[in-house]
Amino acid sequence: MILLCDVGNTHAHIGLASRRRVVASLDIQTRELEESRALGAIAAFVIGHPIDGTCFCSVVPAAVPAVQSLLSLFGPIPPLQLSSETIRGVGIRYPKPQTIGQDRLANAVAVRHLFGAPAVVVDFGTAVTFDVVDSAGNYIGGVIAPGLAAMTDYLHEKTALLPRIKIREPRRVIGQTTEEAMLAGAVFGYRGLVREILDQLTNSIGEPLPVVATGGYASLIARKMPEINAVRPNLTLEGLRLTWLAHQ
Repeated sequence: MILLCDVGNTHAHIGLASRRRVVASLDIQTRELEESRALGAIAAFVIGHPIDGTCFCSVVPAAVPAVQSLLSLFGPIPPLQLSSETIRGVGIRYPKPQTIGQDRLANAVAVRHLFGAPAVVVDFGTAVTFDVVDSAGNYIGGVIAPGLAAMTDYLHEKTALLPRIKIREPRRVIGQTTEEAMLAGAVFGYRGLVREILDQLTNSIGEPLPVVATGGYASLIARKMPEINAVRPNLTLEGLRLTWLAHQ
C-alpha cells in the first residue's frame, strides 16, 4: 500500500492506494499537520495496512518539513516529493518548471494516464486551475482564477451587508433574497467563467480536448456543464500514486 498526501492551502488530502488505484481518502486541515491530532488521524486511517512507500506534493512550502516528518513515520524509506525534477509520465514544456504548482503536475500525470493527450484538468480548490497536456504528452501551462469560495468569502468580508453563504445549486437565477442572489451570481457566474476559459483553451489548442474536473466544487459546477467530460475527486492522489510507482 502507498500513503499519499496532497497539501493544499486549506486542506491536506490523504490517500491510501494500492498499485492499481486510490482505495480511500481522508481530509485534514493543512494547519493541523504539525499537531498530534494529524498523526492520530493518519494512524487510524492506515491501521491494518502496512505501508510500502509514501509520496506527497505541496503548494504550501512552509508545510513541507512537517509533511516529510509525518510521512516518514509510516514509510520504510523517506517520502518522495513530486516536483518538476521527480515527475514521471509527462514531459514539461514550460519556461520555469520549478514554479509550477506540484498539485498541477500531479493532475497532469493522472489525466494523461487515464484520458490520454491532449487533455485539460480543471481543479476546483482555493484557486481554480486549468492545466493543459498537449498532444505530445507535455505539460504546457494553463490558467489560474480565484476559487468559488474565495470569491464569495471576499464579498462577505468586504461588504457590510452581504452574508457568508453555503455554496450549493441555486433554485433560480433571479434571487429573491440576498443569499439567493449571491448563490446565483456565484454558481451561474462561475460556470460562465469556466465555460469561457475552456472555450479559449480549445481554440488555442486547435482540437477538442477531454476535460476532467477535480477538487471540492467539481461535482457542483460540472453538474450542468456538458463541456466537462468526467469528474475525478481523487485525480491528484492518482497522480501521486503513478509518480511513486514510476520511481520503483
